[in-house]
Amino acid sequence: MARILAIDYGTKRVGLAVTDPLQLIATALETVHSKDVMNFLKAYCQRESVEAFVVGMPTNLDGTDTSNTSHVRGFIRLLRKSFPDIPVHEHDERFTSVMALQALISMGTTKKDRRDKGVVDRVSATIILQSFLETRRI
Repeated sequence: MARILAIDYGTKRVGLAVTDPLQLIATALETVHSKDVMNFLKAYCQRESVEAFVVGMPTNLDGTDTSNTSHVRGFIRLLRKSFPDIPVHEHDERFTSVMALQALISMGTTKKDRRDKGVVDRVSATIILQSFLETRRI
């Protein structure tokens, strides 16, 4: 089986997570600058077989768009154009940053490490991917 790659897109940084080849476990992959993400994804897809992308879709609690939603939609259009043979799924990312921070605290990470936004972005992408995998199993 091929991997599923999750993307927590931000205008500065992009958190990435990936499944194992059996699509059972989500693991943090990398944090890259938003301007470098397409080159990173192209290189990654040449090395690994990717079945699908899952992109965290930011919405407010009431389901309305956030200030970042339009940026994510633009990124999704670019992703679909650059990888026309790989499906792109949108997945709700509400609370993932808070959940990521809580996960880091429960793992005993230091305050200094928790301030590293790249770590939070990677963990957020992992939470998005794990949530996506759980919804597919229902």
